[in-house]
Amino acid sequence: GANKNDADRIEYTELTEAGKHISIKELGNNLWNLFPKSFTESIRWIPNTSIFSFFNKINNKRFAKDIQEGIDKLGFKNVIIFNDTEMFKGFYLKELLNPDLYIYYSKDYMLEVPFWKKHGVIIEPALMAKSDIGVANSTYLRDLYAKHNPNAYYIGQGCNFQVFDVYKNYPTPEDIIPIKKPIVGYVGALTNLRIDMSIITNLAEKLPHWSVVLVGPESDGIRKENYAHLKNIIFLGKKPLDTLSSYINSFEVCINPQLINATTIGNYPLKVDEYLAMGKPVVATKTKGMQFFADYCLLAETPVQYPALVEQAHNSNNETIRQQRISFARSHTWENVSIAIYDAIEKTLAKRRN
Repeated sequence: GANKNDADRIEYTELTEAGKHISIKELGNNLWNLFPKSFTESIRWIPNTSIFSFFNKINNKRFAKDIQEGIDKLGFKNVIIFNDTEMFKGFYLKELLNPDLYIYYSKDYMLEVPFWKKHGVIIEPALMAKSDIGVANSTYLRDLYAKHNPNAYYIGQGCNFQVFDVYKNYPTPEDIIPIKKPIVGYVGALTNLRIDMSIITNLAEKLPHWSVVLVGPESDGIRKENYAHLKNIIFLGKKPLDTLSSYINSFEVCINPQLINATTIGNYPLKVDEYLAMGKPVVATKTKGMQFFADYCLLAETPVQYPALVEQAHNSNNETIRQQRISFARSHTWENVSIAIYDAIEKTLAKRRN
């Protein structure tokens, strides 16, 4: 059921209502969390999508029953369902709950992720097609969505400026202190699906006077022992969220060494916003998603371009450019995302009225 006391534990710091800023405290008893009590079966392993869909509908009915109980208990009217990339358990909610509007949010190309890929290649396009509104955090994903539903909108992405606040004082992390400067750094998960480790090794080899610092968990076959021969690559492992700004603040240049594949080509690189919000020079792999940042980052078309671009970013840095980066990043607020969602809703309702 829903518990109004959970309002104080929501991580979001601001919301908007028809473009007007309102805080979590002002929302008070109007903000609720629902913790579904029904059990849903693990069915992703089923090989046939038609059979999967049969059992998936049973899971959806259980999920919808819990949601409906919450709606009834709170007396909600004019319900809008906002589905954040849950293509399986959210597939039948439009039919089962009959909301005024059903919105599906695409924030990553999920069909390259093994968990979603098997059945998602059929299910997600069908879900996009029947949604009332589609929203996406990149223009690339918006354009993919529009192939299945013309009512698709780009809404941008928000950055957490409470954590990545350049105007705070940050102590140098203890494990950074002994590392030789200058530092080119990366913050984020290290996975074979997203990270091109050839960029890292090339940087270490071509810039031996630089330290290459990687902050984040290692997974999917990336193991630091494989790079032990390159002494200027330093793996620092996973760190608490509230310390990441201190690490970024310690870097001379930040990088986003992405592989180019269906997952990464159009995704919104939130870490780049975080780097820019801290005023840092950024070098990143050139993708369609990164075109949005082209005026504020140096983009590499190939891994071998990274060393020269890192030095260029470092040598050309100045206070004017730094402030431009900060201003650009700080325009990407959750408030603006909320306004864009409301705008999409208003446009959809206007089409219905006409």
